[in-house]
Amino acid sequence: MADDVIWRPLVSHYERCFVRHGRTAQGVDWPNQRDLETRFDVMLEVAAGAPRPVDLLDLGCGPGLLVDHLHRRRRLDDFRYRGIDLSVPMIESARAAWPDLPFEIRDILADPLPPDSVDVVILNGVLTERRELPREAMARFAETLLAAAFRLARRGIAFNVMSRHVDWERDDLFHWGFDEVAAFARARLSRHLVIRADYGLHEFTTYVFRETRPGVTTGPA
Repeated sequence: MADDVIWRPLVSHYERCFVRHGRTAQGVDWPNQRDLETRFDVMLEVAAGAPRPVDLLDLGCGPGLLVDHLHRRRRLDDFRYRGIDLSVPMIESARAAWPDLPFEIRDILADPLPPDSVDVVILNGVLTERRELPREAMARFAETLLAAAFRLARRGIAFNVMSRHVDWERDDLFHWGFDEVAAFARARLSRHLVIRADYGLHEFTTYVFRETRPGVTTGPA
């Protein structure tokens, strides 16, 4: 199955949510704003200890809600932000909200950026849903996309997926096991990884780094 065939129904699903709910957590199919804020705080830990400003690529940026979050946290100056997404209406919305920041429509698999383009890449919610896609096809797509994202990062990447340590797995979500993620990361990306499942949601976030981060620990969100 071609990669563009995989992401097309996912993008269509998120665009339907966006049309219904606008620039809100529900507009990108998260249940509420509080959980979205938690996810953003956890994701941004990938840049902990890095010299400021950090070159950050928000891959799957949607309508730019991470920028809203950085603004509320008074952290915009900590980052040189760049947003990429596949959805035209979401990118148009992000540009309208933040006209001075770079947002673009781009498929990094078909049209990759140069290696080591940024310090860190964040993929928030990009790999949490699979809708009608077979789980095996979604796993292959996730591995391909993460490998492409890691090539862009001088420091590392952060991504979240749904946990398999739950009472039951939803058929429309992408549940990926700790061992599966770790085995893939060590084989294809780097052995320097951290898995976090301590922030109270039915998911986990993985940080994969180029090298160890001396003197830096990751605390609770």
